[in-house]
Amino acid sequence: MTDTQPSIPAQQQQQTPGRTAPMQPKPDHGEQSYRGAGRLTGKAAIITGGDSGIGRAVAIAFAREGADVLIAYLNEHDDAQETARWVEQAGRKAVLVSGDIAQSSHCDEIVERAMREFGRLDVLVNNAAYQMTYPSLDQISDEEWDRTFDTNIGAMFRLARAAVKHMKAGASIVNTASINADKPNPALLPYATTKGAIQNFTAGLAQSLAERGIRVNCVAPGPIWTPLIPSTMPPGKVAEFGKQVPMKRPGQPAEVAPPYVMLASDEASYISGATVAVTGGAPML
Repeated sequence: MTDTQPSIPAQQQQQTPGRTAPMQPKPDHGEQSYRGAGRLTGKAAIITGGDSGIGRAVAIAFAREGADVLIAYLNEHDDAQETARWVEQAGRKAVLVSGDIAQSSHCDEIVERAMREFGRLDVLVNNAAYQMTYPSLDQISDEEWDRTFDTNIGAMFRLARAAVKHMKAGASIVNTASINADKPNPALLPYATTKGAIQNFTAGLAQSLAERGIRVNCVAPGPIWTPLIPSTMPPGKVAEFGKQVPMKRPGQPAEVAPPYVMLASDEASYISGATVAVTGGAPML
């Protein structure tokens, strides 16, 4: 990974949360670069939003570190199958579960499927998110506000509630927050608000589960080049994406995956309630 990357042309996808194939340039998920070292050997993980973007990069890294992975996703079957192919190529088991995590029953189904397939659950990565850009407050409907909250923070609560019933001491929950938790983008008001809630949820849950030996942390990415960007932002904004941070470029999904590995591993045995910022130099204090 180098600081020199191809520029991003103006582009837009009509569907949400978007697909990897039409993106120019193609994101780097660590397919050719990530090298595992057995840091998650024998563990079983759930990754929501595991079909593409950060979720795919984390799935590849987890598999190469020795973990089996359940990939939860909405309906992007082509992307999900590609992620599963990389997991299986690493010699690990991949399980695909599609559906809407905004539905409470589906959150329970994801955890139940993981237990049936793996017989254990060591890591829950709450990564899936929904966002849309709104130029003004009066353009945000009740339905959009509720959808954003149900997907981004409601599902996180319900998945954690279902998962901890099966987790033992040493298990880990890693939530995806955002630099928006600290520096909210006004054009992403519902999304940014949920990300602040995620950081507080993480801190509170970490304290709640500490005596059980279950750790809870979050990763806060800055601008990362994923399908969510061209599918939820205007073309002109896409072309400028990432230039606002000190490194003057968007990050690649492969650059975000290592903190998830660290936080899921036994090496992070005394880390809980933490936020790891991956923001291209933009400070989170």
